[in-house]
Amino acid sequence: MSITDLIKELREKTGAGFLDCKKSLEENNNDIEKSIESLRKKGLAKASKKSERAAIEGAVGFYSNQDITVLIKVNSETDFAAKSDTFLDFLDSLGKLVLDNNKTLDKAQFLNIKYENGTVLDYFNSMIAKVGENLILNELIIKENKNSHYSFYIHNSYRKNIGKIISLLEYSTIEKNTEIESLSKNLCMHIAAMKPESVDIIDLDKEFISKEEKIQKDLILNSGKPSNIADKILEGKMKKFYSEITLLNQSYILDQDQTVRKIIDQYSKFDFKIISFELISL
Repeated sequence: MSITDLIKELREKTGAGFLDCKKSLEENNNDIEKSIESLRKKGLAKASKKSERAAIEGAVGFYSNQDITVLIKVNSETDFAAKSDTFLDFLDSLGKLVLDNNKTLDKAQFLNIKYENGTVLDYFNSMIAKVGENLILNELIIKENKNSHYSFYIHNSYRKNIGKIISLLEYSTIEKNTEIESLSKNLCMHIAAMKPESVDIIDLDKEFISKEEKIQKDLILNSGKPSNIADKILEGKMKKFYSEITLLNQSYILDQDQTVRKIIDQYSKFDFKIISFELISL
């Protein structure tokens, strides 16, 4: 059996990283069983078992260069691990890898990128052994900057670019000044607090709207309201529904008497427009 096949077999049996398996085989004359025992003694053969455990804590990181803007969410098992420098340095290193690659990728493509003598997936496995907890790449969002501007807000921060909640706003403007930067930052805070589903009504899924209308109409009719006024009541209920889940129609957190749309209208001289937003949280 070739050394490549031996490394593959050892990785499958232990979940350990490429380099750890290669080194262990070299130290144990290519004996698989002795290599497994050696890796177990070093705590490196537990990754495969840890991968079965629930990972519901973790952190979200923000990274950007002139070409792309990136959000990465990695889950861990405990909040204790997520706050550690080992975990936070790991998350930062993943962000740097994405920026260095400098193109849009999905999670599977990113995990298969070459890293040192293995892949990013191998890097994950080695960190699982090091941290002692299951780690999962939960979300990877990469946006091309093009003509867009971005602003972000972190809630429950661990570092200036890492926290438990990150909201990201993509917008366009003819002049990026202090007023616009303040507005965009406040809108990010609004998104984190109010958790809208979409920018506007038109962005909502039609089937989703249809289901909600049916639910609300059934509730109206079941309450004993006559069918001839049901549509009018439904119109009011759907308007309230949209005001709760669409960003532009929500009451602005810093001025509850105005909607986000009306606040943005005040910056029309800068031609400020929201393109999209992202909200990632644990």
